[in-house]
Amino acid sequence: MRVAVLGLGRFGSFWARHLSRDFEVTAWSRSPEREVPEGVRRVGLEELLQADIVWLCPAISSMDAVLREIAPLVRPGQVIADTCSVKLVPSRQMLELLPPHAKLLATHPMFGPDSARNGVQGLPIVLHNLRDAAKELAWWRECFAGQQMRVLELTPDEHDRAAAYTQGVTHLIGRVLSDMGLADHPIATQGYKRLLDLIQQTCNDPFQLFLDMQHANPYTGAMRDDLKASLERTLNRLDTTGGGQ
Repeated sequence: MRVAVLGLGRFGSFWARHLSRDFEVTAWSRSPEREVPEGVRRVGLEELLQADIVWLCPAISSMDAVLREIAPLVRPGQVIADTCSVKLVPSRQMLELLPPHAKLLATHPMFGPDSARNGVQGLPIVLHNLRDAAKELAWWRECFAGQQMRVLELTPDEHDRAAAYTQGVTHLIGRVLSDMGLADHPIATQGYKRLLDLIQQTCNDPFQLFLDMQHANPYTGAMRDDLKASLERTLNRLDTTGGGQ
């Protein structure tokens, strides 16, 4: 099987490197300065679109432009799989912009170079047959299960509803803690050290990813409202329970 990765940002480079352990992988990036992982071959866009499956790893906010660029090159029966951290928006874009002869998978490996630094065993990946790719989904499900990932099948709506909290709130808290300037200290507890780990895990990613996850998921607004309400309730309890007694 010929496997390709479009986009060599932080996640795309990680994903290409991971796939290259089992497949011959080609990769393309709009930015020529992006390094290609060892074991991965850089090619032009036209050669990239000769692969059996193309994994799309651009920024969420770049998906529209990327899809318009590759649409004329997509071959009948070719599988196009996105890896975006939100699913409703890129799924709609793929259905609208890619030719009907393409098979489409909506996927989200819910890990990256930080959370998978010790391997992908036990980590979740979401798969969904977006269009005419039931056979291919079953194949990749077995492949990823063989790598000991936890494979979940969720619709784009199911994914985004859950991810607004399971992922969106994590990145939001990580960015808030980073903004506070928290640092290690000799008296730091294990709980505090886990907060520092959270900052590193979320803030190593580009800020654009954080913006995209918050803006492109229709359910993160409600999550932020819940978070603000909970913070206000907690602070109000502090103000009304006789501090200083």
